[in-house]
Amino acid sequence: MNKTFIKTLLASAALAAATGAFAQTKLKWAHVYETSEPFHTASVWAAEEIKKRSNGRYLIDVYPASQLGKENDINQGLTLGTVDIIISGSSFAAKSYPRIGVTYYPYTFRGVEHLLAYTKSDIYRELSKGYEEKSGHPIIATTYYGVRHTTSNKPITKCADMKGLKIRVPDVPAYLAMPRACGANTSPIAFAEVYLALQNGTVEAQENPLTTIEAKKFFEVQKNIVLTGHIVDHLNTIVAGGVWKKLSDADKKMFTEVAQEAAAKASGEVAAREKELVAVFKGKGLNVVEVDKEDFRSTVLKNVTFESFGYQKADWDKIQAIK
Repeated sequence: MNKTFIKTLLASAALAAATGAFAQTKLKWAHVYETSEPFHTASVWAAEEIKKRSNGRYLIDVYPASQLGKENDINQGLTLGTVDIIISGSSFAAKSYPRIGVTYYPYTFRGVEHLLAYTKSDIYRELSKGYEEKSGHPIIATTYYGVRHTTSNKPITKCADMKGLKIRVPDVPAYLAMPRACGANTSPIAFAEVYLALQNGTVEAQENPLTTIEAKKFFEVQKNIVLTGHIVDHLNTIVAGGVWKKLSDADKKMFTEVAQEAAAKASGEVAAREKELVAVFKGKGLNVVEVDKEDFRSTVLKNVTFESFGYQKADWDKIQAIK
């Protein structure tokens, strides 16, 4: 074997090794939130951090504001292969695994501290594992989304005041519980279309956290912000099972650590901004109303069973017991 051939062979081997070392995997990260919201900025941070920690082996493009589809679409996209990573509520995960949706039963969590304690609990791990076994997609982090309140053109001080109210809620069962228990008429308008629906009178009310009410400018087309506080909301970071299976154990650990760091960043920003917004909205001339939450809570517990949504009360009891 001549020296020239050996050199060529070694050069080819070196090139192949170098090419392999710098092979790049491109992934799509999708969500439905605005670019100004912490959920987007934290996702962008996570994408950059994964690129950095993997020495450029992963390049993740983040698609905000429903660019790759509505929330139902991106959840389905995990299986269809149209998206690789999403942030989305457990209410949508419940379509694959109903038990996990118990966290959206009204007045389950006492506040952000209770929710974050839940994410470190055995019942959280049990429900997340159940979702992964059913769907094939792992949940690697959970972000505090905010406490959901109601905005309306009609004054509301108690549950009975919602009777006959046309209110937009997301197209998932758990969100229907409080409005329907109070006698409202619910409409599942897509998130991106809510502002226009409120503006033109298609619906009279909607419900979302204060930070979302601010980001989506719902306060421009609603007169009353009613602090019903009916759901302490959260978003899961979910990786498509097909992508996850291809990751090494080291990369799985890195993706998880980054996602959880991003979740902590966004959770902190949301909680801090929530504390400021009541005063901000009052300053804009809106009517911000404190309500008797126990009136709403007792009405829901009386009229809406856990079993009707596929939930298990035993799971709810375990969450209630978390300190």
